[in-house]
Amino acid sequence: MLTGKRVRIRAKGKVFEGIVMPSFTGNLVLKLDNGYNVGFVEYELIEVLGELEKVEFKREILRKEGLPDVKIISTGGTIASKVDYRTGAVTSQFTAEEIISEIPELAEICNVSAELLYNILSENMKPAYWIELAKRVYESLKSYEGVIITHGTDTMHFSASALSFMLSTPKPVVFVGAQRSSDRPSSDATMNLLCSAKLSVSDVGEVLVCMHGSTSDDFCYAHRGVKVRKMHTSRRDAFQSINAKPVARIYYPSLEIDWLSSRFRRGERELELKDRLEEKVVLIKFFPGLSAEIIDFFHSKGYHGFVIEGTGLGHVSTDWIETLKRVCEDSIVVMTSQCLFGRVCDRVYDTGRDLLKAGVIEGEDMLPETALVKLMFLLGNYDFETAKKLVKTNLVGEIESRSVY
Repeated sequence: MLTGKRVRIRAKGKVFEGIVMPSFTGNLVLKLDNGYNVGFVEYELIEVLGELEKVEFKREILRKEGLPDVKIISTGGTIASKVDYRTGAVTSQFTAEEIISEIPELAEICNVSAELLYNILSENMKPAYWIELAKRVYESLKSYEGVIITHGTDTMHFSASALSFMLSTPKPVVFVGAQRSSDRPSSDATMNLLCSAKLSVSDVGEVLVCMHGSTSDDFCYAHRGVKVRKMHTSRRDAFQSINAKPVARIYYPSLEIDWLSSRFRRGERELELKDRLEEKVVLIKFFPGLSAEIIDFFHSKGYHGFVIEGTGLGHVSTDWIETLKRVCEDSIVVMTSQCLFGRVCDRVYDTGRDLLKAGVIEGEDMLPETALVKLMFLLGNYDFETAKKLVKTNLVGEIESRSVY
């Protein structure tokens, strides 16, 4: 078996060298030193150069007098990943120190301390991890001028929402990820992290998500943690602000910041942590024919928080009305829209008016995921009636007062 070995071959009159990747076709697949994979049907093996060796990290993090101190907390994800040449899979392997050492330009922006909190892909995130992460960030903000959190992109907007509600922060807390792993030629990790570092020492005091703003390496956007969503599976500019403008544009490579919308300023709020979440809250996507029995099922399991992704202005079928009326007696039901852009309004059609009479609460222009996390936060930290009133209250920028077209 050559998989995982470094080899030199001759094919098509040229000599190639690289790591043998797994192949399901029987052909030889080499990862070349430039990061690209090349397949060969006919080739001559010249030499096996050895096994792929694990290189131990020994580089130290540089510090400069006079620069602000920033904490980087790594939770894993693609920004902290590279290809495992024995399996061909992208896995989370880099430590926080390794990420920093690969980007020496960071030393010109701030003095960085690194902590590896988790080493997971973001689909493995859960509310208990959000709570622990919020506690670590809270403690770090007492000593550092800003905090950067490296995170997998698939559920980053959930985590950003969670920390937005749990943390009142007078300093920047910046989530950053990458769509392409750090060892790929097309990786967006370096640019995203440098733009995040610039944000972490800037005049802002809230939770943000910093990612590529276009497919080119020209600028990043800073999105409010409760108004952002991943909108593409693989593009580098996958993240967009929904029903709001991005907070800022950070140009690359100059790292100049252009503020685009209102924001909490540095020092505007006092540092505070509310670290309880009610996990028995569910997000249900309505589709034609879905039975209201799904509501009864979760209700019977002790769930008292429901967020519904309804159609259009925020509707479900009329045969849900009686079930929702009954469940709303001891539960909070929030209606959002599958359309994402726009605002829920249940006063236009009869079904919507019936939902309001049943006790369903309009989610305004909140994203379904944001509404879910907000309801977990409210039920975890307030009594039922207070939580119910706060659903439609704009706490950290999750609800825009007016819809702009």
